Amino acid sequence: MKNKIIDLFCGCGGLSRGFEEVGFEVALAIDMWQDAIDTYNFNSSQKVAKCLDIHNLTNEMLLDYKESGVIGVIGGPPCQGYSTVGTRDINDPRNHLYKEYCRVVETIRPKFFVIENVKGLLTLSNGMFKNDIIKRFTKLGYKVEFKICNAADYGIPQRRERVFFVGMQNKKFSFPKGSDEIITTKDALSDLSPLTPKNGDSLFSKYFSKPVNDYQKLMRANNGQTVQNHQITHHTAQTIGVISLIPDGGTIKDLPEKYWNIRKYNKAFERMDSNKPSNTVDTGHRNYFHYEQNRIPSVRENCRLQSFPDDFVILGSKTSQYKQVGNAVPPILAKEIAKEIKKQLN
Repeated sequence: MKNKIIDLFCGCGGLSRGFEEVGFEVALAIDMWQDAIDTYNFNSSQKVAKCLDIHNLTNEMLLDYKESGVIGVIGGPPCQGYSTVGTRDINDPRNHLYKEYCRVVETIRPKFFVIENVKGLLTLSNGMFKNDIIKRFTKLGYKVEFKICNAADYGIPQRRERVFFVGMQNKKFSFPKGSDEIITTKDALSDLSPLTPKNGDSLFSKYFSKPVNDYQKLMRANNGQTVQNHQITHHTAQTIGVISLIPDGGTIKDLPEKYWNIRKYNKAFERMDSNKPSNTVDTGHRNYFHYEQNRIPSVRENCRLQSFPDDFVILGSKTSQYKQVGNAVPPILAKEIAKEIKKQLN
């Protein structure tokens, strides 16, 4: 194998997928969540993902991978401790997993590394974590650059801002410029079948139409005539009635005032705008509704908004599926970063 890499905190494999598409080969991927590992291996011809705590990834194991020619380390340490919608507890143990990531890089000394995380990492504790990441990896001899990348700027139908740290040996990394093309939620989803209580529980769903744009063609490129993970969430009649009052692109403020305090969340009761990219896909999307149908998005629709192709199947319970997709790095964004790394390595 050439261009071998290791994916730490790999989840279901969004970051790996993007790197593989430009010619990198994953030698090892680890995550502590078995559901995500099952999904990763199901969608990969090389079953390299292991359910493993990074603390148990010993230096002896890492030296074997170094000897085998690993040139890159990628991954997104768990982000809940940094998130601006979380507790932002400086002592959250998840906040310090980047130190284990650093240990891996220090042992292998790859040509490059990539860390992805929520942008809240930059400001938590007055930038302490950001500064420590830069300091630690600079000390190892890497030139470290970071940037907040919005997925919508890279041809993905989702406004998702995440910070990427990229370190290279003896070379300053330049981030990809992105695209001027805006992909809307309707662009992404309109060829998927409408879901009703009668047809919405099928494991395999037929397409509603032929692909009507390049993004849909890309998502369907390696898939057959049916798609998986496109099941309805059954809402009560009352909930459907409330959703129906919200217009395309509308918010809770479009509802009668009596509904405003039902949920103490500033993004509650919001409908996709069919003419814009989606809001950030989270681990449930319980407060965000289809631009036309009176329901939350299906797991497959969230996959489309994340840029996972239709032949990528998410395993596990429906709750687990939503979480896996919401935690993932959009493969198209990963691919753009991987493409630049490969170009600049050469």
